[in-house]
Amino acid sequence: MSVSKPLPHDAAELHVTGAARYVDDIPSPAGTLHLAFGISPIARGHITGMHLTDVQNSPGVAAVMTAKGLPFSNDVSPSIHDEPLLAAGTVNYVGQPVFLVVADSHRNARIAAREGKVDYKEEPALLTLDAALAADSRFEEGPRIYQKGDAAAAIGAAPRTVEGTFELGGQEHFYLEGQAAMAWPQEDGGMLVFSSTQHPTEIQHKVADAIGLPMHAVRVETRRMGGGFGGKESQGNALAVACAVAARLTGKPCKMRYDRDDDMVITGKRHAFRISYRAGFDGDGKLQGIEFLHLVDCGWAQDLSLPVADRAMLHSDNAYLIPSIRIESHRLRTNRQSATAYRGFGGPQGMVGIERVMDHIAHDLGIDPAELRQRNYYAAPAQANPDNTTPYGMEVTDFELHGMTADLLRSSDYAARKTAIAEWNKGQTHLKRGIAFSPVKFGISFTLTHLNQAGALVHVYQDGSVHLNHGGTEMGQGLFQKVAQVAASRFGIPLEKVKITATDTGKVPNTSATAASSGSDLNGMAVKAACETIRDRMAEHLALHHQARPGDVVFENGQVRIGQDEMSFAQAAALCYQGRVSLSATGFYKTPKVEWDRIRGQGRPFYYFAYGAAVTEVAVDALTGENRILRCDILHDAGASLNPALDVGQIEGGYVQGAGWLTTEELVWDDAGRLRTHAPSTYKIPACSDRPDVFNVKLWDGQNREDTIYRSKAVGEPPFMLGISAWLALSDAVSAFGDAYPALNAPATAEEVWRAIRRVRDGI
Repeated sequence: MSVSKPLPHDAAELHVTGAARYVDDIPSPAGTLHLAFGISPIARGHITGMHLTDVQNSPGVAAVMTAKGLPFSNDVSPSIHDEPLLAAGTVNYVGQPVFLVVADSHRNARIAAREGKVDYKEEPALLTLDAALAADSRFEEGPRIYQKGDAAAAIGAAPRTVEGTFELGGQEHFYLEGQAAMAWPQEDGGMLVFSSTQHPTEIQHKVADAIGLPMHAVRVETRRMGGGFGGKESQGNALAVACAVAARLTGKPCKMRYDRDDDMVITGKRHAFRISYRAGFDGDGKLQGIEFLHLVDCGWAQDLSLPVADRAMLHSDNAYLIPSIRIESHRLRTNRQSATAYRGFGGPQGMVGIERVMDHIAHDLGIDPAELRQRNYYAAPAQANPDNTTPYGMEVTDFELHGMTADLLRSSDYAARKTAIAEWNKGQTHLKRGIAFSPVKFGISFTLTHLNQAGALVHVYQDGSVHLNHGGTEMGQGLFQKVAQVAASRFGIPLEKVKITATDTGKVPNTSATAASSGSDLNGMAVKAACETIRDRMAEHLALHHQARPGDVVFENGQVRIGQDEMSFAQAAALCYQGRVSLSATGFYKTPKVEWDRIRGQGRPFYYFAYGAAVTEVAVDALTGENRILRCDILHDAGASLNPALDVGQIEGGYVQGAGWLTTEELVWDDAGRLRTHAPSTYKIPACSDRPDVFNVKLWDGQNREDTIYRSKAVGEPPFMLGISAWLALSDAVSAFGDAYPALNAPATAEEVWRAIRRVRDGI
């Protein structure tokens, strides 16, 4: 079979040679026009006048558009229609598009956009969580609360308690390929859109709405993205709609791409949180009750903030069975970029909260943090526990972390290294090392139940080659390769016989976003269903031709065997074609068992959980706060991996990206609401030199207990949270400078580490 083999990414050679074609590489027809936004320089106010004559007279300009000139809908929101393409009367953040320039070149469009003069009546902006809370500026009336038991009573009765508050910053997606789109008017009045998007169907819907056409008149194609990480789930709507509207107006193809500075200033980020906690526990560190308060900075528009904040609440238990818990979440509206989807979709923020609590308790009791965590784990499937349920009422039946933790702590030599580090630290004044373990339990499925579906289209040609499409999008994660491996395995043919082409709304309709780590799960099963439909038709015809039963027909190793007779798959395909057997089929899959009531906070929002664990060692310098990740050991649960090579790559990348979020990637706004970290020169993502010097990654030897595609597990988002161990290791290193708990904020930049060392030394 082709599955479970560590095969390289199908486009790896194209990536490294520069031959891979992205939206900006598609040859543009003669006369293609280019677009740029004129953006707001203030964070909040009313537009009192617009002076765009200089823009119109700028070289190469074909048209200038404002909200009043849009033909139909002025909306690019993925949720409640609160996000106009162009500001209509009011502006709500620095960087909000106000007018649109259409010109003969990308450069001319950008130059012209800077010629616009707009008058504003400026108003006080809400730029902090405290300001938004004081103004009661929010996206839901009052807070959302999920709870289990009576947390306040449990904490009150507990022998010991800890409490605290910390800041958890946002994160820039920093995909290599920026946002881009191109729209071509068609001869029948329709529109063909090329978009760098994780959600082609949403682009189709928003474009159709904007230009007044039914969805069947708009076709969206996405061959690949140069990274997405959630930042292309909804943020690409504005570019695609702008291109389509301009193409409709001018009758010419229109193209738009953001430069990096514009991309960072205009688009949304990961949601920043402030998390407060109060926890009660006994002398052994067993949790009795926890209260969490989440203050969530959602930015100026709702976007996907509600499900993001929900998922943070749903992961506030992480790997721990908590008898009583209360999670209160405030979704606050500020005058910043609209926060949006980002790898983990809120799960990382919720998980950091409980890991901070576990770290604080371990410090309070003087217990090894890894041991404390294990004492509070959910019960393993073989263990009897009448209440092995999450705060939202879902029973945990597949808990893998007992065995995984023991395996990782042994293979990483955790205990001996921790002792050696403590001894080494005694002899150091300015340099200290730290080590930390953290687990991951991450739920897999869209929490909006109807999104848990996928379709596929598969063709077998008479020469035995196979062509397929599915609704998932390729953003470098290897989804196309995994799905092709599924198809090759179902037909028993070599992988090179299978070809996947661009995701296309004209071939597979009503797709869900490639998000929630569900790309392989959903699209793999849809392709499997389509392949089996064709294979069963072929088997029935071949069995009749050879006077056998369909069950006697075997597809493997590029051959088809019927009893003692054997032929190549190509011969079998030709024979079926000549027998007028349909060799094309659609496939469909919907995730079973999921049922979720987000208002009550009860149900089964996830089909299963993916697990992982990491041990990270760091060093910090007290004089500067500078720090390095020295070593990382990871054991991750990918079930029966579809492709171990791709999965290990996802795990390595996820860890580094997660560690970057919590250590170096600091977003800074000034007092006027202007993003100051808007370029690679001011925003620090991890570089190659920031990866651990020793990086050991291993896959857990297991299978999914649920009936997923070949019993594999999702591996897109879960590894991101392994980076939490780097943040905890920094906390461990800082604690070596004194007795007080470090209370690190995130990101734990060099400045934050330096400040924490001073607090610990001074006993604050």
